[in-house]
Amino acid sequence: MKTKQLYIVLFFIGLIISGIQPKEYFTWFLEVSPAIVGLLILIFTYKKFQFTNFTYFFILIHCYILFLGGHYTYAEVPLFDWIREVFDQSRNNYDKLGHFAQGFVPAMIVRELFIRKNVVANKSFFNFIIVAICLAISAAYEWIEWIVSLGTGEGGDSFLGTQGDIWDTQSDMLFATIGAICMLVFFSKMHDNSIDKLEIQAEQ
Repeated sequence: MKTKQLYIVLFFIGLIISGIQPKEYFTWFLEVSPAIVGLLILIFTYKKFQFTNFTYFFILIHCYILFLGGHYTYAEVPLFDWIREVFDQSRNNYDKLGHFAQGFVPAMIVRELFIRKNVVANKSFFNFIIVAICLAISAAYEWIEWIVSLGTGEGGDSFLGTQGDIWDTQSDMLFATIGAICMLVFFSKMHDNSIDKLEIQAEQ
């Protein structure tokens, strides 16, 4: 089985397991929807553009973060309940991991598109533009959470997941920004190597 096929199988395994008796089916649907939409986009654009397996791997990890959050709701993931108790935190912070990934993975996706499509000619602004795009994505997602919460009332509270934190929206965007920066600082070299390998394979 090829790597990409394995990732698709693992995606559906994770999706199915997360959908078995979740905390709330409505919240589960809202949380896993971005992963499903993302998969459809990747499938429909696959013939025109294929990402590196390196990028696909991290996309899959992000999907699993969404699946887990959808199953338990972001405020009640057991491991992070334990972390809250051990480190005397005021809330379950699993959503911060989710928002970190919301910056980290899009940064990798945008970076690969920029490099392979030669989108940005002036490399001086390369990383700044990537981080700015990731912050914009994070802000747009916060709008979606807000709109859903307004439209569904109590049914959208678990999706919003503020847990009484009045600065939740701002900290969510901060963690997404940190995620994007961490990807660029710590993973750019490995990402470049995976892109180089893909281009060599394409030439052969």
